[in-house]
Amino acid sequence: MNDIEVRAVVLATLKSIAPELEEPALREDRPLRLQVDLDSIDWLNFLLRLHDRLKVEIPESDYQRLVTLADIVNYLVARVSAPHKSGR
Repeated sequence: MNDIEVRAVVLATLKSIAPELEEPALREDRPLRLQVDLDSIDWLNFLLRLHDRLKVEIPESDYQRLVTLADIVNYLVARVSAPHKSGR
């Protein structure tokens, strides 16, 4: 998946939690949680839904890195397009 496709999934997922979201008003470089006014439970649900939709592990230790829309898209693109490791 490329960044446009991942961004579309991120925004669709966000809209499923915050249907009042006005997408054109979102800024790529501002904290997403503040822009959409999500509490901690909504934010966690958002991240878990991204995991489910994209089949990408998002360890809790990485949550602090996922602040802006750009952060989230870049993080997910890197993991969606990364080759799977065999675990050996």
